[in-house]
Amino acid sequence: MRLVFIGPPGVGKGTQAVRLTDSLRVPHVSTGDILRQGMREGTAVGRKAREFVDAGKLVPDEVMGDLIAERLAKPDARDGFVLDGFPRTVAQISILDDVLGRLGVVLDRVFVLVAPEQEIVRRLGGRRVCPQNGEVYHVESHPPKSPGVCDSCGTALIQRPDDAEEVIRERLGVYAELTEPVASAYAERGLLVEIDGTGDPDAVFERLQQGLEEV
Repeated sequence: MRLVFIGPPGVGKGTQAVRLTDSLRVPHVSTGDILRQGMREGTAVGRKAREFVDAGKLVPDEVMGDLIAERLAKPDARDGFVLDGFPRTVAQISILDDVLGRLGVVLDRVFVLVAPEQEIVRRLGGRRVCPQNGEVYHVESHPPKSPGVCDSCGTALIQRPDDAEEVIRERLGVYAELTEPVASAYAERGLLVEIDGTGDPDAVFERLQQGLEEV
């Protein structure tokens, strides 16, 4: 199966993508991971990407497309993959089409995980992190034993700046403007499967498995 995962921040697509790749025995291809891997391995495309990263600039879509092509051409992705984080814009759909065309493969499904805005704000806004060891808590679903301090080291927990409510809503606005049209484009191709991302993670995963039978 060759799948694309899209969805707003905080909807749980990263967690569910990993579960699905384990179930299907295909690699989870995250754009952030392949960018770091390409730069670490010093490939020609990775070196090109590093020029932009070191200059504090966004890596151009074309370079990301080459990185994705490089990753999907590896033997472990021959029988399938779950691509997470690309395409994020309508323009990037054409780039991915070109990558897949060069590899001689096509997408089987595009999953979009959805959840109400207030639910996403609750999830992300409730996160607290230990600055000492990176452990993550949630004020409702996974609170520390003592309010406001890390269970392991007693360090005061912090809220990441991008987990502040106003920042979350701004990120959701960007997603609505740039990425929701991607879902619409794939829906027109008959590839889109919408998955309810609310509730227990096991229930969401069950919906995903059912979605593999759709389209």
